[in-house]
Amino acid sequence: MPKDQPFVDTSPKVSDEIRKTTCYMCACRCGINVHMKDGKVAYIEGNKDHPVNKGVLCAKGSAGIMQVNAPSRLRAPMKRVGERGSGEFEEISWDEAYDIAEKWLTPIRRDNPEKLAFFTGRDQSQSFTSFWAQGFGTPNYAAHGGFCSVNMAAAGIYTMGGAFWEFGQPDWDNTKLFMLFGVAEDHDSNPIKMGLGKLKKRGAKVIGVNPIRSGYNAVADEWLGITPGTDGLLILALIHELMKAGKIDLDYLARLTNAPVLVNQDPDSAEFGLFLKDSDGKPLVIDRRTGKPAAFDGKGVEPDLSATYRHGGFTHVPVFHLMAERYLDEQYAPENVADATGIKAEKIKHIAAEIARVAFDEAIEIDQEWTDFRGVKHPKMIGRPVSFHSMRGISAHANGFQTCRALHVLQIILGSVEVPGGFRFKPPYPKPPTAHPKPHCKVTPGGALDGPHLGFVHGPDDLALKDDGTPARIDKAFTWENPMSSHGLMHMVISNAYAGDPYKIDTLFMYMANMSWNSSMNTRGVMEMLTDKTEDGEYVIPRIIYSDAYSSEMVAYADLILPDATYLERHDCISLLDRPICEADGVADAIRWPVIEPDRNVKGFQSVLCDLGARLGLPGFVNEDGSQKYDDYADYITNHIRRPGVGPLAGWRMGEKGLQGGRGEANEGQLDSYIANGGFWHEDVPDNARYYKPWNMAYQDWAVEKGFYDSVQPYIFQLYVEPMRKFQLAAEGHGDRQPPDHLREQIKTKMDPLPIWYDSVDSHNDEFTVNALTQRPMAMYHSWGSQNAWLRQIHGHNPLYVPTKIWQANGFADGDWARVTSPHGEITVPVAHMAALNENTVWTWNAIGKRKGAWALDKDAPEATKGFLLNHLIHELMPPKGDGLRWSNSDPITGQAAWFDLKVKIERADAPTESQPRFDPIKSPVGRGPENLEWKVGK
Repeated sequence: MPKDQPFVDTSPKVSDEIRKTTCYMCACRCGINVHMKDGKVAYIEGNKDHPVNKGVLCAKGSAGIMQVNAPSRLRAPMKRVGERGSGEFEEISWDEAYDIAEKWLTPIRRDNPEKLAFFTGRDQSQSFTSFWAQGFGTPNYAAHGGFCSVNMAAAGIYTMGGAFWEFGQPDWDNTKLFMLFGVAEDHDSNPIKMGLGKLKKRGAKVIGVNPIRSGYNAVADEWLGITPGTDGLLILALIHELMKAGKIDLDYLARLTNAPVLVNQDPDSAEFGLFLKDSDGKPLVIDRRTGKPAAFDGKGVEPDLSATYRHGGFTHVPVFHLMAERYLDEQYAPENVADATGIKAEKIKHIAAEIARVAFDEAIEIDQEWTDFRGVKHPKMIGRPVSFHSMRGISAHANGFQTCRALHVLQIILGSVEVPGGFRFKPPYPKPPTAHPKPHCKVTPGGALDGPHLGFVHGPDDLALKDDGTPARIDKAFTWENPMSSHGLMHMVISNAYAGDPYKIDTLFMYMANMSWNSSMNTRGVMEMLTDKTEDGEYVIPRIIYSDAYSSEMVAYADLILPDATYLERHDCISLLDRPICEADGVADAIRWPVIEPDRNVKGFQSVLCDLGARLGLPGFVNEDGSQKYDDYADYITNHIRRPGVGPLAGWRMGEKGLQGGRGEANEGQLDSYIANGGFWHEDVPDNARYYKPWNMAYQDWAVEKGFYDSVQPYIFQLYVEPMRKFQLAAEGHGDRQPPDHLREQIKTKMDPLPIWYDSVDSHNDEFTVNALTQRPMAMYHSWGSQNAWLRQIHGHNPLYVPTKIWQANGFADGDWARVTSPHGEITVPVAHMAALNENTVWTWNAIGKRKGAWALDKDAPEATKGFLLNHLIHELMPPKGDGLRWSNSDPITGQAAWFDLKVKIERADAPTESQPRFDPIKSPVGRGPENLEWKVGK
């Protein structure tokens, strides 16, 4: 450099301090470095030491700075002073807010705890909120899973002890063929992007199955633009081809699944279709060594897939025979599913052949000894390097549970689950359904509920029914209408409460659930339900308490607002008791902590529950003398003991020899240790325990040591889910607990213990033939993102994307608008052409559209004038079928909302001034944000 050139500082000081915590801009829970300058957030980057993202951070994570700086942040507790929905509030103190809540909730708990419905959104602290609700005594608690992806989670746990994303992940370092089904860019985005990068670098093949080719599907080597709702049919066709060609892992099926378990074939028996069992209740197989029945887990037992058992005049057959009989049927041949799926038969055969070739011709062997639960030692770990990933796209249909089960069965018959190169569980999973609680619903006035609200049923006796057979829960979860609804039905709470079916409630208490807008089906109807009054002038739903950090659309419909802090201003716990941040090779949990203090009169919602729990005298929230047990959520995280040696956090617990991970007593300095370590704790899975987790005794022993469960409990995968057969038997007239007559046929046909496919849209209307979907974009999550000053520049509004065939048929041109109608409603919206799209499907980004006045946005913001929701076209109930009944728009097994079964018609329309429907602006308690939002820190 010449002598007289000016000095250029290429590494200016950007912060005075770095505070490490966990992101909350989506549910990945990545580690972040928050750079501080002059006591304020200067910018956010990824934490390179974090086990989840290893320094990678997306646009959402970086834009977190604009969340803690958002003009829409609520400022103080408020009580409604105008009509509900008017947005007219008066700021009050926390003491007054607590007094109001206590006044409302105390008589409910004393007399009728079920009159409180407490439901939360994607709050990531469900082990805590459920603990609070259990102490209150109400059976009416659940989180967002019922309208998100309970089909995926429940199907995975009932079938193999875990599912995708938070339960497991592909073996990114070893897989050679990766298939995605129905995955949008919002879920697990950083780990998937990192994983795809590894696959591309190694030359592994990626196949995307999705009606829409965006994001991950855009970088896939092959894309299958499937017809929505037919994924299960495609998967069963692949199973058909693999079984027909003999390309299945028979050894894996015999040793590690219930494929060899004997099934009762006596049609006159009350146990027809159930497993034959020994005197200890253990399912029986035929032991190849002796040719006789033996318990499936007997020492040295070698289960036989082909042997049958003649007893009581009937030949009882193994599950594998039933599978072969079903899936070799020509109804699943590629030629017979091509029209429905929109995938050519030749393409289906090609994919099946590719799966078989990679799984069996490119198998992996790792020189690692391991011992299985039968005591057999294996010199190597054998891997099938084919892996799958799936999320909401295949699960948000009325056939989603069976479709998700079918995908898990596909993995299992290949022998590609918990092996090198395949799908791998993340600790503390895998856990069989029997390791989880059953749902509880016994109400005791003035006392706690008799156990956890949510869980896994194993037959009709586990349903949440009152003595007279009516639903015990306001959402009708765990009833004959949706027996296996492990996450509840949040989308049905408001409509059921409004209708008083199965009973009226007094108070609706919600957290971070935008139910009057993008988190609700039947949006206009829900707003009317929330504001409707009885003849005597009282609201039909008498009281609504709501907590949120921002001035969302739902705020205007509450009577009492408890303002939450933003994620950099409060404590959070990403716990092994909940949905932790583990990866397949390690166990981990994490915290958030107040890297900045709120500049408003707000409190973290979990700390609010600690205060309310003490005021209400809830067990677990008060000491023996009645005093408050936990000062705040940080105190709870540190000192709460869920069961001996197990608390919310597993790191830095007190043991006999000092600090240890896993089990241990409470440690007053635990949170400080997390903060010093970057906000997380992590331990590697031992080398001999990394694969075959459900059957590997080294893993089982290690899991008990770490506190995942209290005793060793290996299990086999459930290709045939016996609890489903128990419900069918009841529908056939067996047993004391019987379904209502109008549901018998549904239970008999839909609750098949082997995966089936059925059309997810029961009633076809020739007028509405176009599929309509939403996806979340990579730069948005929840409705938070579209009020973010940075992220709005990426997605300021959303067009309706239209495929070439429909585009040309309607004569659309750039800049045009369309009228879109369904049996329930009508919208008028801008359209855009997209060629890489299933030819009979339209779609848009989810939750971009905003109601005027909400989120501190200008009334003419593009989100409110050009943005829109498909929610206006969807109803929580199906159109009338002519049988006098109204059926829920949900999966009949789990109750998951069938968002993606929407059918519409589309036609060109004159361009309106704004997207339709248009609602009156909301009066926001925070007003409109500044014209220019500046965020300058330091000099």
